[in-house]
Amino acid sequence: MGGVRALLLQAAHPAPLAGVAEHSRYEKDPLGRLAGTTRWLTITTFASLEAIEKEAARVNTMHDHVKGEFTNKSGDNQSYKAKDPRFLLWVHCAFTDSFLKAHLALGYPIDKGADSYVGEWSKSAIPLGLTDAPRSVAELEAALNDFRQHDLRPAERTKEVVDFILNPPFGGAGKYFYKIIANAAIATLDDREITLLGLKKRSKIWLKISRACLGVFSAILGTDPPALTVAKDRISKIS
Repeated sequence: MGGVRALLLQAAHPAPLAGVAEHSRYEKDPLGRLAGTTRWLTITTFASLEAIEKEAARVNTMHDHVKGEFTNKSGDNQSYKAKDPRFLLWVHCAFTDSFLKAHLALGYPIDKGADSYVGEWSKSAIPLGLTDAPRSVAELEAALNDFRQHDLRPAERTKEVVDFILNPPFGGAGKYFYKIIANAAIATLDDREITLLGLKKRSKIWLKISRACLGVFSAILGTDPPALTVAKDRISKIS
């Protein structure tokens, strides 16, 4: 749910949207792109500092080729580079806010509190060259509002990208589960982003449905699934 929300939120900024539309393989290989994002999130969350530095180097090398032009909020053409601190900050804020809001909306507790969560995530962006990421919920909200005022606007391909995010080529039961978490993700978005992205508000009932589905998966996996065991082992080995 947090991942879907983050992708939608990123699409509200015309520069990252242009980068995804022009340089990503999201249409031909959506699962591959998702796997790449998941790889970064997993390594920065659980791996050693050495592993994080190696993964950051890989991402930075990939970002070297992501550049182009977009139309900014003033209606002027502006160049973008994926490594630009302003655009890195937006992507970071979109991820941090999305996973935080999704977690809280589903009613899960956060060890040490939300401010600690935001502060910890700010450290994950340093290897990418972002040293001024928000370190508290108040700073995160201030950053988001600054972007709303100066950067966010719909672009020519906003609808195309948003439609794909909400309707990826999944089949079977996965398609229905994805629809549930996508609706739940939209239910947590700020009204300003909902309007900008051309979406309709979703009922909070989708959060309850998502929580129920996740509860079923948790019961199937058990209290200590293999992935959690591996994650705990990684945490214990962090430098």
